Amino acid sequence: MEAQKKLLVRSVLDAWNSRIEAADKLFNGFTDEQLQQEIAPGRNRGIYLLGHLTAVHDKMLPLLGLESQVYPHLDEIFLNKPDRSVAIIPSTQELRENWKNINAKLSAHFNRLSPNEWFQKHTSVSDEDFVKEPHRNRINVVVGRTNHMQYHIGQVALLKK
Repeated sequence: MEAQKKLLVRSVLDAWNSRIEAADKLFNGFTDEQLQQEIAPGRNRGIYLLGHLTAVHDKMLPLLGLESQVYPHLDEIFLNKPDRSVAIIPSTQELRENWKNINAKLSAHFNRLSPNEWFQKHTSVSDEDFVKEPHRNRINVVVGRTNHMQYHIGQVALLKK
């Protein structure tokens, strides 16, 4: 059973790391000006999706019980409000640095967790609910966030016109 857990964790983290690498390559391939463009008319801008993904990844730290959020000020701008509804947002340079930093923090934490720790509950599920739904664990959060990231990477790729 331990070998199976190790293999599953490795597979999930390989997928996560692959998507992080793809997102980095994509975001780094655009100028700050290009990230100001809308994905499609009336849709989110690239900078908004960079901020959104950064905020989502930041929220993973407390959700996985690793540490407190580093950038809670991004929640209101990139999670609670739609693009262009907040007058002043962080610069593209600042968001690029936040993105790099939060993913480095997650990676460091991920590398310290044992296979068994990955199958422990995340912080938004109660002990009682976890008994009934043991799939509501840390590794499942990473699977969901990997899919979420892939969805938005696909949107950002549309900036290449």
